[in-house]
Amino acid sequence: MSAADIPLDEQRSALAAYFTAASGARGGEVTTMQRLSGGAIQENWLLRVVLDGGSLDGEHELVLRTDAPSSVAASHGRDREFALLSAASQAGVTVPEPLWLNEDLSIIGRPFFVMRKVGGTAAAHRIVREAGLGGDRRQLTRRLGAELARIHSIRPPRADLGFLGTPPLDTPQHAIERARRQLQAQPRQRPALEWGLHWLAQHAASLPRQPVVLAHRDFRTGNYMVDEHGLTGVLDWEFAAWGDPLEDIGWLCARCWRFGSGAEVGGVGTREDLHQGYRDAGGDAVLDAAAIRWWEVMAHINWALIALQQYERHASGEEPSLLLALTGTMVPELEHEVLLMTGEA
Repeated sequence: MSAADIPLDEQRSALAAYFTAASGARGGEVTTMQRLSGGAIQENWLLRVVLDGGSLDGEHELVLRTDAPSSVAASHGRDREFALLSAASQAGVTVPEPLWLNEDLSIIGRPFFVMRKVGGTAAAHRIVREAGLGGDRRQLTRRLGAELARIHSIRPPRADLGFLGTPPLDTPQHAIERARRQLQAQPRQRPALEWGLHWLAQHAASLPRQPVVLAHRDFRTGNYMVDEHGLTGVLDWEFAAWGDPLEDIGWLCARCWRFGSGAEVGGVGTREDLHQGYRDAGGDAVLDAAAIRWWEVMAHINWALIALQQYERHASGEEPSLLLALTGTMVPELEHEVLLMTGEA
């Protein structure tokens, strides 16, 4: 039985019973189950839960995260994302507290995990434009650097993250090959992206060697929460992998994630403050400007590939969606940026 076959009231009742048993409560109720906006790749639901006794006695706001009807290549399942969130929490990364993982399809028809709701907003267009969000912008940017340093303190081998596989020996070359496989799977040729990968391959040998770390691989404005005081949580771990620490820094600094702002770090701050926060928190990557630029080119290629995959979910009829269709319209702009950054436009 799929989630679409289970009425919402039945899902709420099943979840209430699940939370009651998982927390050791005498009884429980899910008073609200509301689909949150965003989440083109995964679904997020806001739950208001009241539990009588047990480890979570009282009223709570929780977030349930489950699979969208179709997925994007390289996106982790909920079990793996829960393990990544747990590892990040143990490393001191500011994340929503992970509570429970469930793989019993009889409850809502799909696997899910539950975490505490954190305050604030992740809306990127608001964060970059509303000065009152995120608190002091220099401190926010340094905090982003510190969060990345804590993520990058997670290193192989890790038995709890064994599903990530063998760490790559050459992280830039591994990233090129991963992107090339995704590009070859596209139904139409994309010459600008092919050129970009060629340029990256030509310049990979000059990059400084970096430690292999856990890379979030989607650390950007829009995937962290802020309130008026500062950062409240780092979200969306579904693409995390063993990789190069500069992949995360290049992704955060890429023009495509500045949302029209002139600030080079996610539309909110300066590279100097990001690097300062990273170093102060123990980050040991070599913050070489040319290497970061290399990863920014890769960021635009990777985002273009994700956008193409999302568009194909719509175009194939697998998941008709205006949001997915519109995501595909971003690709020419991303390709143009790749050409500008590699001197071919």
